[in-house]
Amino acid sequence: MIELGHFALVLAFALALVQFVLPLMGTRLGDPRLMAVANPVTLVGFALVAVSFAALTSAYIQSDFSVVNVWENSHSAKPMLYKVTGVWGNHEGSMLLWVLILSLFGAMVALFGRNLPDTLRSNVLSIQGLVGAAFLLFILVTSNPFTRLSPAPLEGRDLNPVLQDIGLAIHPPLLYLGYVGFSVCFSFAVAALIEGRIDAAWARWVRPWTLAAWLFLTGGIAMGSYWAYYELGWGGWWFWDPVENASFLPWLSGTALLHSAIVMEKRSALKIWTLLLAILTFSLSLLGTFLVRSGVLTSVHAFATDPSRGVFILMLLILFIGGSLALFALRASSLTQGGLFHPVSREGSLVLNNLFLTTATATVLLGTLYPLLVEAVTGEKISVGAPFFNLTFIPLIVPLLIAVPFGPLLAWKRGDVYAVSQRLFAAFGGALLVALLGYFLIDGTGVLAAFGMGLAAWLMLGALTDLALKAGIGNVSLSVAWRRFRGLPRSVFGTALAHFGLGVTVLGIAAVTSLDIERVMVMRPGDTMSVAGYTLKFDTIAPQRGPNFTEDRAHFTYMDAAARVQGEIISSKRLYTARQMPTTEAGISTIWFSQLYVSIGDATSDGGIVVRVWWKPMVLLIWLGGVVMMGGGVVSLLDRRLRVGAPARRKEKAAPAGVAAR
Repeated sequence: MIELGHFALVLAFALALVQFVLPLMGTRLGDPRLMAVANPVTLVGFALVAVSFAALTSAYIQSDFSVVNVWENSHSAKPMLYKVTGVWGNHEGSMLLWVLILSLFGAMVALFGRNLPDTLRSNVLSIQGLVGAAFLLFILVTSNPFTRLSPAPLEGRDLNPVLQDIGLAIHPPLLYLGYVGFSVCFSFAVAALIEGRIDAAWARWVRPWTLAAWLFLTGGIAMGSYWAYYELGWGGWWFWDPVENASFLPWLSGTALLHSAIVMEKRSALKIWTLLLAILTFSLSLLGTFLVRSGVLTSVHAFATDPSRGVFILMLLILFIGGSLALFALRASSLTQGGLFHPVSREGSLVLNNLFLTTATATVLLGTLYPLLVEAVTGEKISVGAPFFNLTFIPLIVPLLIAVPFGPLLAWKRGDVYAVSQRLFAAFGGALLVALLGYFLIDGTGVLAAFGMGLAAWLMLGALTDLALKAGIGNVSLSVAWRRFRGLPRSVFGTALAHFGLGVTVLGIAAVTSLDIERVMVMRPGDTMSVAGYTLKFDTIAPQRGPNFTEDRAHFTYMDAAARVQGEIISSKRLYTARQMPTTEAGISTIWFSQLYVSIGDATSDGGIVVRVWWKPMVLLIWLGGVVMMGGGVVSLLDRRLRVGAPARRKEKAAPAGVAAR
């Protein structure tokens, strides 16, 4: 089975080369037979990578320690769930998952892109083949997951204890679906540059892929944030870690691309800018891959790899980023610029959106790469932390959030800001009321925290106002308004949901940043601690044994002001026996959207134990907002208009409306 998986990977690499070369030759020579090779080769390539991935998964399930990758990252006593998720809990396996998802997206283009023009589909699949061939070569040369070990050890080294969590089953696949999903947008952009043609139909084809990648990346970042929050025992939800930033960068750029593609599709404007964003977004995804796997960063997220892998990925960066930008520089001037519009319009609001998002992206990129540049030039190690990012990112993003409710209400071509402001008057009044209530009624709320709460309410009420106005609520009877509401395009609901979810996340951030409470105390069984109106009692601590670890498990109960028990919390310190690696397992109790978070530390010489407790008000809203934003993306994808990729076959001879000339 292992040799079969290895052979399937080699054959997939060969087919990826065929997928790159023959369809591209077909479009250059105008040969439909060569172009027709793209679809079947893409589908077979995906099947081969799937076979390879299944072979590695089988080795993990069977604890086949004759495979070096399994020996280094698994253990026979490990629970079955973690045996399966351990497949991608290491560098080699995660790269195989990366390529599997890449080939899956290529197969989806082949299956669902039959209404694309033949030349465009062939060029897109050709570029996908080039990306796939490059990363398959990287795996085969530097990161082969099927290397044998002889003689086979009787037992494995076990998986990194931090990764033995359900989060590993969700976070990396979602993140890779987002990272790799943008490869389709990249391939569409390069294909348009090769063909020398871009039009509104191109944006209509690209938009669903951009939306799908964006919603997966949103889920991946949200899940990763929550995983780090509860697994690392530090009580934080975002640290501006360089590898966290590596996933945040393509999300910012991808959000800009999503809005830019709307302008291009609706008004045939921002064509060249949209092309550039498609290239840059996938380039930032590749940069994230380099930062995680090159060894240039020390992070809890980074894989420990040898420098040769970093050099190889750097060469891939030069090939794809440098090559695509060079092609853009050569061909962009031959493309039509697109339509014009008034600055005060929906197009103008989306351009403003792009301006702030790309500037924020550049700021985060600078803060992430600057320490690496300083070290490369001077040899001095420096760090850029939260103060820098908070001082540069927040002032850029707050004006954008204030402008968000205006965009959907502005008219295309030419809008009226004063009229839109009148329509948003109720939303503004509600937001102001929330800010005032937060400031005067909630203890500890400062001016900035109250402003954050008001801003969150502004986003949520603005999204609801958009739906209400489009349904005609207040202007027509309720029955007519209900019919209009039900008849609204799903993309309208998706936009409103995404903006509402953004407001939910902002509310969670504002609340937990300004109102969280932290207590640290040395406790013994029977001791109590007061936090946020609750009394936390340390009941017992006792040793326990798990399948592949031992732990000291502390039991706490918490009571309200009337001394009534409200719940219990279990927190522990674990030692994974195979690796002799300790971890902290935080105990968390959820009270509505807030959480009581308990983490135990080391024992003291007098028999006590250090207990760190946080009260996290409204913290779950941070990730719930991400789920709502994902829901908005899903609803938008269900819009029938996003499934219309090209004119019907009988109309192919007629030029589609809005098609730009070469």
